[in-house]
Amino acid sequence: MVTATTTGGLGIEDATVTYGPVIGIEDITMTVRAGEVVALLGPSGCGKSTLLRAIAGLEPLAAGRILWDGQDLAPVPVHRRGFGMVFQDGQLFTTMTVARNIGYGLTGMARAARQERVTEMLELVGLPDYGDRRVTELSGGQAQRIALARSLAPGPRMLLLDEPLSALDTALRRRLAEDLARILRETGTTAAYVTHDHQEAYTVADRVALLDAGHLLQIDEPEVLRSRPASRDVARFLGFTAFVPQDEARALGWEGELAAGEELGIGPASLQLDSGGVEVPVVDQVLTVDDVAITVELPDGQQVRVSSPSTVDTDRVRVRLLDGATTPAS
Repeated sequence: MVTATTTGGLGIEDATVTYGPVIGIEDITMTVRAGEVVALLGPSGCGKSTLLRAIAGLEPLAAGRILWDGQDLAPVPVHRRGFGMVFQDGQLFTTMTVARNIGYGLTGMARAARQERVTEMLELVGLPDYGDRRVTELSGGQAQRIALARSLAPGPRMLLLDEPLSALDTALRRRLAEDLARILRETGTTAAYVTHDHQEAYTVADRVALLDAGHLLQIDEPEVLRSRPASRDVARFLGFTAFVPQDEARALGWEGELAAGEELGIGPASLQLDSGGVEVPVVDQVLTVDDVAITVELPDGQQVRVSSPSTVDTDRVRVRLLDGATTPAS
């Protein structure tokens, strides 16, 4: 068994979940330190939500352990783990007002204290005057803020969020991700956050755990994950589509150093259009929300995208390689 650091937060040791012959997650070992937000990032079906449900106690482990402050949670039922959950649809009670939704988990608290806590939560999520509103009167973004407030109100020792923003449009999702990151840090909340969106993970999380096919590929701070992916598989998932040795990288204008056994991964942000750069053929151009993604062919035949403010009317452009991801050579 691989031992995780299990004091001061959540520890996961060799966790495996199976569905008959199908493996949901296998041999996952990681930690979520007290006060830390860890994003579980990966494609659909990679095991992100399975891992989250196992932490909550909603999926039994076939092997391994999940611990809180070093104590095994196996004998602890879901409702006694002290974890809050926020789902994609919020799961608010439509027959209750916003205030009653937030106060739902505060049973046993004196009425005045409960009202004070609800007011505090509404202020925290930026909706101070919404207590008397019906849930059906809320927009999607407002509903998710209230779902977050309801989950935070009892003061959970950990918050589990399963793609809470995925049903929202891109612009709103980005704004709420920034708000969510602020709220989690202001409250010092320990959290695991499931998402398939790279930008959302980088915005919200202190560290990002990348999963694929039920396995943990790498867990690191976002900047480390992007600059030094542990493998080509990780680099490809993060958007690096071409890999070159040091001499080829330098021929494209890069000025860095690679160690033996390393390559430079090249992604859309690695290249820039430069009139003094290397001339390469244009393969395709696609208009995106933010820019025009121009696919070019490198001298070795690999293809990569470069950002442009507008379309180009030539079949060749000049580019310069500014940066990339230091990646183990396969």
